[in-house]
Amino acid sequence: MKRPVPFLLAALFGALLVPALRPQAAAEDELALKARAFVAALANSEFDAAAKDFDAAMVKALGPDKLADLWKKLQDQAGPFKAQIGARREKLGAYDIVRVTCEFEKSRLDARVVFGKDGRISGLQFVPTRPPAFYAPPKYADPSLFEEREITVGEGEWALPGTLAVPKGSGPFPALVLVHGSGPNDRDETLGPNKPFKDLAWGLASRGIAVLRYEKRTRHYATKLASDRKLLARLTVKEETVDDALEAVRRLKATAGIDPNRVFVLGHSLGGMLVPRIALAGESLGIAGFVSMAGLTRPVDETILRQMTYLLSLDGSLSADDNKQLDVIRAQIARIKALRDSDIGSADMIMNAAPAYWLDLRAYDPPAVALKMTKPLLILQGSRDYQVTVDDFENWKKALAGRPGVEFKLYEKLNHLFFEGQGFPTPDEYTAANVSVAEYVVADIAAFVAKS
Repeated sequence: MKRPVPFLLAALFGALLVPALRPQAAAEDELALKARAFVAALANSEFDAAAKDFDAAMVKALGPDKLADLWKKLQDQAGPFKAQIGARREKLGAYDIVRVTCEFEKSRLDARVVFGKDGRISGLQFVPTRPPAFYAPPKYADPSLFEEREITVGEGEWALPGTLAVPKGSGPFPALVLVHGSGPNDRDETLGPNKPFKDLAWGLASRGIAVLRYEKRTRHYATKLASDRKLLARLTVKEETVDDALEAVRRLKATAGIDPNRVFVLGHSLGGMLVPRIALAGESLGIAGFVSMAGLTRPVDETILRQMTYLLSLDGSLSADDNKQLDVIRAQIARIKALRDSDIGSADMIMNAAPAYWLDLRAYDPPAVALKMTKPLLILQGSRDYQVTVDDFENWKKALAGRPGVEFKLYEKLNHLFFEGQGFPTPDEYTAANVSVAEYVVADIAAFVAKS
């Protein structure tokens, strides 16, 4: 094995860039029991039984024979397996993760079992056991300076629950709408113990800016979307993101205490990529300005391949099994590139999205559309972001160099969630500990709102 602690990540991070629709009612006990049964099968050397819930990519990359080899080498390092200590759940994008704490003779490790949208095992990692981490508000947030209330975004069949953080006082206050990254995000963009949208909302509300965050449509209505193939077949980013962002703007403009002439939109990741599209679709609303955080400029499908290549190369090389996983992604990309307009209406999913979704994105060039924007724009990027990279930031800068009212800020220490870190960024930075959005990012956003 190349890695000190054997692990496999199978297509784990594609969900951060595509909708990955599924019902949210997966039973917690069911997945915990599956993960425990998986570890029990390993301990009993029942490798065929252990692999029975693997998805197709895992079967190819880590079938029973390879699983047996992995388990042997793990015990060579950690000592003979002794017992399961406990299990706990985590969430990462569209994926459910169960950590089964395992006692070995020499050490204690967590079997990190990743479940895909169909309840099958799509990833496995053995990592040192750590105590569970819990969310704590950032130190720069002062709850005595603002209050929160529940609010509804939109009306009718797609109405969404949200939270409005409002500074105390009579106002009127400038306000900001937060637009999610991809995947079925909640209003806080929760990843493990971290809630970057809650950080932003509380930090900005402490500085006199009202902030509206809301449940994403593909989360709140996941069951409805997943069970209706016609809805699924015509879903694009317009329905997934743009329409609800504009409804949020309308809701803020009609809210007492909010300055209707100073409502801004901030998009993160996929939301940042879609900021120019939201701006043009919402021209009649008079949105005051826009913020793009880690906004992608390049094709989503190709970005997924880059992400996975990076993740699988973290140990310095790509194994034959790694290349098999990448070949699966390349084959899916080839299917996406081969799509034609006649495929619109098909619910044949490719990388968790129907053809209409991919064809809609094919026609969208974020920097080119941004040239048509007339309102102030702030573009933020972390240098340590492996999902949306500095290359995307440079694409924004190159395209918008001559456009007035655009600011660019690149942060040396920050990752995709705008958390500080050092060295090569890894997915564990999102979930291993409670970290907050850097305070200077909040300050830069507040300064942009104040002068726009």
